[in-house]
Amino acid sequence: MISRRNIRVKVMQALYASETMEDNQPVNSIQPRKLLQKHFDLSKQLLVHIINSICEVARYVEEDARNRASKHLPSAEDLSVNTKLAGNELLWIINELPSWQAVVKEEKPAHWVNHDLIKKIYLQLVTTDIYQTYIATPSRDKKSEKAILDYIFSELLLPNEDFINHVEELFTNWQDDGEMIVLLVNNFLSKPHTYNFSDLLSEEKSKFAFNLLKAVIEKNEVCMEYIKPKLKNWDSERIAVLDMILMKMGVCEFLFFETIPPKVTINEYIDLAKEYSTPQSGQFINGILDNIHKDLVRDNNLHKISFKPNK
Repeated sequence: MISRRNIRVKVMQALYASETMEDNQPVNSIQPRKLLQKHFDLSKQLLVHIINSICEVARYVEEDARNRASKHLPSAEDLSVNTKLAGNELLWIINELPSWQAVVKEEKPAHWVNHDLIKKIYLQLVTTDIYQTYIATPSRDKKSEKAILDYIFSELLLPNEDFINHVEELFTNWQDDGEMIVLLVNNFLSKPHTYNFSDLLSEEKSKFAFNLLKAVIEKNEVCMEYIKPKLKNWDSERIAVLDMILMKMGVCEFLFFETIPPKVTINEYIDLAKEYSTPQSGQFINGILDNIHKDLVRDNNLHKISFKPNK
């Protein structure tokens, strides 16, 4: 469920963090691997927190009902809070999923909850027409049960600046993963039974991620043999660390990842350079990788061999 683009970002970040550590020790594969795994763990935690936040807003109606009923002199309105939302069928499906129960036990998302913020969002929800229509309808159907949770997510949580600030304070990866997480949450609300939170990174994509990481480290000299002749008047020592990492990743994909078309590789690293490096990096990396690719084709050397990491 995690895209190859997000995988490339995380590999890039793990390599960059390793290469820019203060002690300047040679990069080894163990340390970056741990960093890369940490990035994937953060993605899972972020997804769990967002889903749990939706559930917390929906469940808050029960706390609201209890708080109002426990007033010293509760009004008739206080004693008749409609708690239909707490019994939302999709909410209960989520709560009863073995995969969700396991990840909640593992990650304990309750300790990330900002209860004041959940309350504010809930109080905003109950003033909306969609909520009033929802509780005014005695029957339940799958469409309306899902629609109210969709509304909490897309119309109340995501546009809420305080909520996004709260997420960013907890998870530094929101800027990188936000778009992917939104897609994953929407898919989860549509088909919760298809999700396995222990398998967000498929075996095939996990292999791609960790082999790409190790290829850049173990085949560093090979990569530089292709890159240095293309630098012309550039001093390789003065090129931005991130640009060099992206070029090495691109060369490794050319040489060792046979299922990825070279043009896809080039376009992916141009986009990453534009987003994460300098304004000129996209054009620079495009030129280097494109020239390397043309030479490989010209010399009939584009014979991809699956990367086999050293034991």
